[in-house]
Amino acid sequence: MTSLTILPSARRLVGRCRRVPVMPTGRKTRLSACTVRAKHGGLDDSEFVSFKLGERQQVTGNTHLYRFKLDDPGESINLPIASCLLVRARIGEAQEDGTKKFVIRPYTPTSAATAKGHFDLVVKVYEKGVMSKHFGDLKEGDELEIKGPIVKLPYAANMKKHIGMVAGGTGITPMLQVAEAILSNPEDKTKVSLIFGNVTEQDIILKKELDEYAKQYPDRFDVYYVLDKPGFFWKGGKGYITADMLKQKMPPPSNDNMVFVCGPPPMMDVISGNKAPDKSQGELKGLLKGMGYTPDQVFKF
Repeated sequence: MTSLTILPSARRLVGRCRRVPVMPTGRKTRLSACTVRAKHGGLDDSEFVSFKLGERQQVTGNTHLYRFKLDDPGESINLPIASCLLVRARIGEAQEDGTKKFVIRPYTPTSAATAKGHFDLVVKVYEKGVMSKHFGDLKEGDELEIKGPIVKLPYAANMKKHIGMVAGGTGITPMLQVAEAILSNPEDKTKVSLIFGNVTEQDIILKKELDEYAKQYPDRFDVYYVLDKPGFFWKGGKGYITADMLKQKMPPPSNDNMVFVCGPPPMMDVISGNKAPDKSQGELKGLLKGMGYTPDQVFKF
């Protein structure tokens, strides 16, 4: 009898695939766990799966890139745009049974959706960040439970003529995901304008990638950096993001345009208002509302 070789990607699925009830013809059925994982490099949008940290690289003083390995080096996670992943760890408050509560946080991969054999998360360690501190303690070979993809805004090529982006700190990650998808598609003619706020020049993450996009696609992508504490020779924006900056760099209010916002809560509050406690979009407030944008022209990541 001929023996069969089971590929690494198949090993992850063996024994984990759930049966899906057979539905009458004409009714929609949910994809099985096997199908979802096969499509997304082992990721599952309905349950957490452990992935091993293969590499860790310092990006800035307190920010690192974490590269997680897929079982099959030929696979990709093929994330739909725009979507995120949920990360889970037992690092919360102690429970009566002696275990700690799960802490769950969303993160957007910075690697291309078609990257082979891995996906990258860029995480900044915050003093009061429970999950970010956990990332800071991770060593190569450690595992982390991850679930996804979780679609946040289904993007389609040319759905808007001009997309503005306002990002602060690690809020750049969903912006980069969308920009990469737009610019890598020659059929997508959407123009992208980004305002990216940080504290110091050293805090700017993924600057190399952003500058390369601006150089390679000068008619389709532009980026304007703003620093709270600029150096003496800094030539970009200074201070906080203002209404004048938004008027100069963002597309005007129009159903043909849209503005994405993502960053720390104080920035979100000023620019667009924060998301609601249930993570829905919440009320549009702040500078963008004052400039005449409507809720359907702004999306908060």
